Amino acid sequence: MLKQHLQLKLSQKLSPQQIQLMKLIQLPTQAFEQRLKQEMEENPALESGREESESLEDDYSELYQDEGGSEHIDAEDINIDDYLSDDEIPDYRVRTNNYSDDDEERQVPYAAGVSFNQYLMNQLNTEYLDDEQWAIAEFLVGSVDESGYIRRPISDIMDDLAFTQNVFTDEKSILEVLEKVQQLDPPGVGARSLDECLLLQLDRKTPTPAVERAKEILKKSFEHFTKKHFDKLQQKHGIGEDELRDAIGEIEKLNPKPGGSYSGGTKIVEHVVPDFAIRIVDGELELSLNSRNAPELHVSREYSNMLAGYKSAKDRSKEQKDAVLFIKQKLDAAKWFIDAIKQRQQTLFVTMSAIMNYQREYFLTGDERNLRPMILKDIADQIGMDVSTVSRVANSKYVDTPYGTRLIKDYFSEAVKNVEGEDVSTKEIKKILETLIGDEDKRKPLTDEKLAKVLKEKGYPIARRTVAKYREQLGIPVARLRKEI
Repeated sequence: MLKQHLQLKLSQKLSPQQIQLMKLIQLPTQAFEQRLKQEMEENPALESGREESESLEDDYSELYQDEGGSEHIDAEDINIDDYLSDDEIPDYRVRTNNYSDDDEERQVPYAAGVSFNQYLMNQLNTEYLDDEQWAIAEFLVGSVDESGYIRRPISDIMDDLAFTQNVFTDEKSILEVLEKVQQLDPPGVGARSLDECLLLQLDRKTPTPAVERAKEILKKSFEHFTKKHFDKLQQKHGIGEDELRDAIGEIEKLNPKPGGSYSGGTKIVEHVVPDFAIRIVDGELELSLNSRNAPELHVSREYSNMLAGYKSAKDRSKEQKDAVLFIKQKLDAAKWFIDAIKQRQQTLFVTMSAIMNYQREYFLTGDERNLRPMILKDIADQIGMDVSTVSRVANSKYVDTPYGTRLIKDYFSEAVKNVEGEDVSTKEIKKILETLIGDEDKRKPLTDEKLAKVLKEKGYPIARRTVAKYREQLGIPVARLRKEI
């Protein structure tokens, strides 16, 4: 049985302009410049630089007043996605360059780097290997990971050689070729474990008593070494404290990840461009927005004149009406984009100003212990914006301060109450924890329980498991692994 009924419903939808603004706010400086360049390429009605005429806005508004009324188009009726898509590509976008035909084509060359595996293969070219050995060597080099290790068992490699390369061999032949691979640079490459990697590096060093003792320790007492059981090492190898210290010193000079030392130009280098700059001028904080975030844009005078010409025309054909619709759409898009850029600038500046004032003591001193507890809602309430807007600014923007360039979200932290009932930042506690560990006696490092006790004495009553969590976030190992002889 069918029934008809009325239903009232309230819903909130973002307009295309609002979506565009949110996306612009989230972009960091370099990505914003790319987006700006793309928009200017797609919309010829948008131009950079300062427009001299002050009456352009008035002229633009008047162009929408159609005396007949029949051709008037409301901006809300135009779907911005219809004319900001890639469906229409102007001919100037497919040109090779902006030079005349007499000029030579200018192209920017890109450096082609050599991968780590290819770097190893190039070294193998100097070795004499028969066809089977070369196939094995090529497979072994292909099995080397980015750290420089071969993690797979020899038996698995032997099976894969048979199934994928049609090379039937035995483990002895593979090990013989592996020895050749392990002689390549960087030292330690091709190792199957950490101790083998360190031993391969020690084999290339000038033999000294300390180096020989280091080899003996790695071969016979690697587990005691990793757990820093120094007493057991001295007893087992019959050496004194100074001799053990020298041997361990040789091991600590080695590289546990030899693959990480290779740099062949294949990695993408990311350059951080700060969106803000904070300076201290006469004891006061001064905030500035990167000028690259504040471009000068204006609506094309040429397109405005084209629309004015249509307005003065008496007889309008269908083609002329289609042309004016296209022009109006492009002018609308240009004006909307300019307004979105201005709104982006204002949002960024207001948000960062609130953060700077909230963390005034820190930005004046640079001492992380002066960082106040701050969450996104604190700033959102101050500036009267949504938490998601503040999040978009904090998660992708950098600020240049007298103490270095940092991601804005690094200044946000939760609060912990001290013994006096005051809220203190977790970053403050981490800084104190880092200082305590840095000043400890490395022969008897402080355990998490002892660190919790010291922090409690300083007025920060936190549990041992919380200390362990903060220590791990700081990248500091447990007390046993911080022990030194």
